[in-house]
Amino acid sequence: MYPNLNSRSKALYDRAVASLPGGNTRTTVFMKPYPIYAARGEGCRVWDVDGNELIDCINNYTALIHGHAHPHLIAAASKQMALGSAFGLPTESEIDLAELLVSRLPSVDQVRFTNSGTEAVMMALKAGRAFTGRPKMAKCEGSYHGSYDYAEVSLDPGPEYWSDNAPPVSVAYAKGTPANVLSDVVTIPFNDVDGAVSLIRQHRHELAAVLVDPLPNRAGLAPVDKEYLLALREVTCEIGALLILDEIMSFRVGYHGAQGLWRIDPDLTTIGKIIGGGFPIGAVGGRREVMSVFDPSHGKPALPHGGTFSANPVAMRAGLTAMELLDEAAYDRLNGMGATVRDEINELFRRYKVCASAIGLGSLVKINFSDRHVRDYRSAYLAPEQSARLAAFNIELLNRGVLSAGNGLMAMSTPMTDTEVKAIAAAAMEAILGIAAA
Repeated sequence: MYPNLNSRSKALYDRAVASLPGGNTRTTVFMKPYPIYAARGEGCRVWDVDGNELIDCINNYTALIHGHAHPHLIAAASKQMALGSAFGLPTESEIDLAELLVSRLPSVDQVRFTNSGTEAVMMALKAGRAFTGRPKMAKCEGSYHGSYDYAEVSLDPGPEYWSDNAPPVSVAYAKGTPANVLSDVVTIPFNDVDGAVSLIRQHRHELAAVLVDPLPNRAGLAPVDKEYLLALREVTCEIGALLILDEIMSFRVGYHGAQGLWRIDPDLTTIGKIIGGGFPIGAVGGRREVMSVFDPSHGKPALPHGGTFSANPVAMRAGLTAMELLDEAAYDRLNGMGATVRDEINELFRRYKVCASAIGLGSLVKINFSDRHVRDYRSAYLAPEQSARLAAFNIELLNRGVLSAGNGLMAMSTPMTDTEVKAIAAAAMEAILGIAAA
């Protein structure tokens, strides 16, 4: 049972505190009083260092769509590693994966690989500036786009910054964020057509790009309204700015990504997570004219971009194999499991009269302990007592063999079957009863 102060995980955490700040090198996996340390994973299950077996619904924050140690991915990575893991030369592998991504995304003519989603977003925003010659960007309040100063603005502004009669303000996420970063970011409301379009038009001569996640995790995983997305597409064309669609997480919701579901053609798309087959990766892709800012074939490009491990062949080969395994039937099965988990948990919340909901799309699920209809960051924002209920729910799930993210996020993986779906629902019921008893 967690917490267990005599556990090996607790001992490892105590050891980690000496050499890692707060015993941590990745804020998202920290938990109090200590994190669970993984020992190994296989399929849709993970074992911690104390031998506890868990159904893994985190899947490295949605990246491991094929779960752990998939034999095809092991074979692809191992074959390449025997030939070399990285070179100061290009390899055919990057062409192969780029061609697959171009075939899946109608809006993308060309691709540039990076080592993370954060870097992909950073390069997309820099491409927007290089292409338009303008300094500013717009992003949605409460949307997470990685650890780049500009992308982090207004990631988690508290209610003290809200006003019903005023637009969102640009708030620093990290201490020490330069003031000029805040002034170069226009924060727009998510799923509010009039509010967003008005702000974009106000800054029409300065905006290089508008960045939007169609399924923002920090905003409760509420899917974007098609009307909102189409309005952003229209207004960016009107003012000559780029529309950047962040599909780093949402690319897993369909064969052609979220843009295929919403039938939207952004100028640039950022992708990552599932396209690496479990290895570090990111990519930015878009129409040829915009991607030309990276082109070095005629001299120094408008936007030079390097990276020692960018397009390393291990990630390319594993990623290609992972994506080839994701045919339309695989997506349909994954999305069906996600819908079943959401429906089962929502039925439990109704049955036991719990003010909470399971939201999401496709193979993604987000638990929100609120009685509000979630459609943006503010409606998804949890008061301290609601956050405490979510934390208790996650611990109850953990102690019943289901690993979910601390923010309530769950992701299905291809090794899961009806057995795991039923086990997740059963654990959720016991977790709800456990919270009620407490």
